[in-house]
Amino acid sequence: MKRLFSILAIACIMAFGTVNASTNANTTTTIVNTVVSAQEDGAAAAEELGFHQELKKRFIEGGPGFMGIVLLCLILGLAIAIERIIFLNLSTTNSKKLIQNVEDALNSGGVEAAKEVCRNTKGPVASIFYQGLDRTDEGVDAAEKAVVAYGGVQMGQLEKNVSWVSLFIALAPMLGFMGTVIGMIDAFDKIEAAGDMQPSLVAGGIKIALLTTVFGLIVAIILQIFYNYIIAKIDSIVNDMEDASISLMDLLIRIKK
Repeated sequence: MKRLFSILAIACIMAFGTVNASTNANTTTTIVNTVVSAQEDGAAAAEELGFHQELKKRFIEGGPGFMGIVLLCLILGLAIAIERIIFLNLSTTNSKKLIQNVEDALNSGGVEAAKEVCRNTKGPVASIFYQGLDRTDEGVDAAEKAVVAYGGVQMGQLEKNVSWVSLFIALAPMLGFMGTVIGMIDAFDKIEAAGDMQPSLVAGGIKIALLTTVFGLIVAIILQIFYNYIIAKIDSIVNDMEDASISLMDLLIRIKK
């Protein structure tokens, strides 16, 4: 009996110890998982907060020389694009309202009143109208020639400096590809100097090559979006100018008759 009680006691002690050990192990595992999860969340938060720092790091790793030129292309291209967008938006005119005002002025006060309406209206359409009205004394043909000639001048004003944006669009990826070539040449120079193909020797040059290419393409994509918007806006204003010019000539012919 004593031996039986001793065996039962030992079994109970071992079972209790196993349960405690399992509980402690589970508790420890839970704590470790919680700590790891918190560390991962903190790392993710740090990564989100450090976006600008990461971008700056990648910019420096790409090489200040070529990356600086690519950044300059972006700054100059955006400056010209924003200036053109503001200018084009200010050049947009309600042509139908202008034509109606000019017609009312011609009927009530003659050519001088119509010219005053054009002087008080902003935009290339009003300027074209003014030039056409200013030549009405010389005949409808002379007014039409003035409208066509001054329309070309206004079109040139609308397209001013747009070619620079297209230049930066082409230049940015070309600079990126040049950085790629230089990075690969640097990598092969290191391999030749070491006499062995080691990944650590090639990684730096390849990283520079990829970073310059990526930044050049990003700049080109951004500027291309602005460029397409500017071209579409210019086409819209030019079409409006042509339609308004035809309406003006029809109006002058009716007035002469």
